[in-house]
Amino acid sequence: MSIITLTTDYGLKDHFAGILKGKIFSILPETNIVDITHTIDKFNVLEASYLLSVSYSHFPKGTVHVVCVDASRNADTVHIAMLYDGHFFIGADNGIFGGLTNKLNAEKIVQINIHDRLINGSSDLDVFATVATHLAKGGEMNVIGAPLSEIKKMNVLVPIVDQNAKSIRGNVVYIDDFGNCVTNISKNYIEEIAKGRHYSVRFSVYTIKKVKNNYSDFKNNSTAALKSMEGNEIALFNQDNFLEIAIYRSNPSRSGSANTLLGLKMQDVVIVEFAE
Repeated sequence: MSIITLTTDYGLKDHFAGILKGKIFSILPETNIVDITHTIDKFNVLEASYLLSVSYSHFPKGTVHVVCVDASRNADTVHIAMLYDGHFFIGADNGIFGGLTNKLNAEKIVQINIHDRLINGSSDLDVFATVATHLAKGGEMNVIGAPLSEIKKMNVLVPIVDQNAKSIRGNVVYIDDFGNCVTNISKNYIEEIAKGRHYSVRFSVYTIKKVKNNYSDFKNNSTAALKSMEGNEIALFNQDNFLEIAIYRSNPSRSGSANTLLGLKMQDVVIVEFAE
């Protein structure tokens, strides 16, 4: 059975995400629809690009990923469909997919051109539903679009190593529901540059001298030691192996988070510093 995922900035209050699902089911009732998220910050293509890059590979090859973030078609932005790493992606050519193609070339890209073939009054949702179900049924990409050789690249934030390999300068690219601040610096990249050296993490006025591999590392400490850590800033690698800044056992609605207590925001600088 085919799988179609949805990533949008529609939110949960309004009916748009539900309507999109209804349109898909109306065309292909037997498909499976999976919500990756509908709470991307409005028009935040950087956040959408990060979530897409760490989510898509958990699905089987052939999955169709519909991305409706800043997705309106206009004179400067077209709708595209892309075959990348065995997966199909549908959305606006606004830079979101550039984060993927920076790592690996797409197998095929087309500019969607079926808008005039749909009935009068059809919306972008109708276009995405039609294209998604066509691809989910094994349809050819040439039927729904004309070939494109390249797509837009947004100003993707990439970590930068200084000339002497003494530090890596990265940025916050995602803030999750716990207020944890995820950077664009991966564990593999740090280890590649570290070459066995110890390292610390610095941002704003804070320095964290020890980076944990994951949250389970904290269970090795005594109960009293863990209790004393509550409310402290910590650095660790998340499940996608990216460096993350957090507050240990914080509750954003009661005690605050790395986002609120440490003042970290999207695109803020985080530096990994290596010992001499």
